[in-house]
Amino acid sequence: MMLQVWKNNRFSILLLLLGILFYWSFAFQLERTDFIKMITLWAGLFIIAYKIIQENADNWKLLAIAALLFRIVFLFAIPNLSQDFYRFIWDGRMLLEGFNPYLSLPEVWVAQGNTPIAQAQELYNGMGQLNGSHYTNYPPISQLCYFIAALFASKSILGSAMVFRVLIILADIGTFFYGKKLLEALKLPVKNIFWYILNPFIIIELTGNLHFEAVMVFFIIWSLYLLQKGYWYWTAIVLALSVSVKLIPLLFLPLFFQKFVMGEKRSLPKLMMFYGIVIITVFLTFAPFLSGEFFHNFKRTITLWFQNFEFNASIFFIIRWIGYQIVGWNVIETAGKILPLVTITILLGLTFFRQNKTTVQLITAMVLGICTYYFLSTTVHPWYIAVPLSLCVFTRYKFPMIWSFVIILSYTAYIHPDFKENLWMVGLEYGIVFSVLGWEIYKNSKVSKSVPTTSFLN
Repeated sequence: MMLQVWKNNRFSILLLLLGILFYWSFAFQLERTDFIKMITLWAGLFIIAYKIIQENADNWKLLAIAALLFRIVFLFAIPNLSQDFYRFIWDGRMLLEGFNPYLSLPEVWVAQGNTPIAQAQELYNGMGQLNGSHYTNYPPISQLCYFIAALFASKSILGSAMVFRVLIILADIGTFFYGKKLLEALKLPVKNIFWYILNPFIIIELTGNLHFEAVMVFFIIWSLYLLQKGYWYWTAIVLALSVSVKLIPLLFLPLFFQKFVMGEKRSLPKLMMFYGIVIITVFLTFAPFLSGEFFHNFKRTITLWFQNFEFNASIFFIIRWIGYQIVGWNVIETAGKILPLVTITILLGLTFFRQNKTTVQLITAMVLGICTYYFLSTTVHPWYIAVPLSLCVFTRYKFPMIWSFVIILSYTAYIHPDFKENLWMVGLEYGIVFSVLGWEIYKNSKVSKSVPTTSFLN
């Protein structure tokens, strides 16, 4: 039996073993300052993923096993490309001890020397002074995940990382399950889901570096499947849960207008109820933490995010350069107030001036909408691309796939000990992304948006 399996899948098994070796090296041997090694492994893993999917397009069980094995490689690893998980552990342990994580700063607890959680100094050192000096802005479902890790590993950083990893892997399994069902419901090739599940970017940034975009994506894909099946009220609840993981899905709410008001079963009252259920559900998840101080701290952190932080931006970096030429200083504070308004205007344009009546049209608008937001943002961390990447497998647009590969160029910032972005690399990254996007907009404008794509690679 085993011999027959080997004979029938020899090349794929060799690719699988090579992929495991590459992921192991990425997880346990890579320093993020070693960009040459990083991009070599990165490119190799993308080639391996492409070939495995190409060779086994109709063998989804083998592809699913490969995706799971690649993730398990990271189980005992400490993330080497991101420090955020230290703050996740901190928040979870504060919750376990009965403290509201939104109301205090790690740096204050450490300065006082009476922190109620284990390994406080180590966690603070790991998250860094910048993270430790700001109030947490991770919504309640994320906090629940952090609490679960604290419940099972309240005194071990590696143990907490392992619990996070299990939760993220379970979320990816859920994304695979509902993504596959949604593709079947839309009469699209099932193999499309593997361009997300087997994407090295997803495996490394989410499972490897412990970013909970994986949980958010799971709820988004689940909600879209429920919408396609006609369960709009459950869609609202599940979509609200995605908002309570990360706030970003709030951007999608206007785009549902045509689906409800101009679709097959037109109903403005139903749309209002849909929005009402989303808002109420989000409110209920936040309810245990609400207070005047919570609103002040949460708003303060969100404002800082838009008006103080900058990383891997595209259009904003051009605006910043123009600002230096005209006024002589960084205009991030002003731009941080104006660019979100531009994003909202574009989202409203997508809502009312583009056809979003079918589920495929809606998902396409979601891809374009969230990418518009990122193109206009002052900060675009690599793991943010998980959402448009997960959605694009249901559409004709493939540029998020390209973006998921070239986003590695943003890590050239870590070559320098003092963290300095290489704007030539940022320019190359976005030059490629915008070129592919422009070509796809031109190509897809000639095709009826109401007809779903038949192959993700066509």
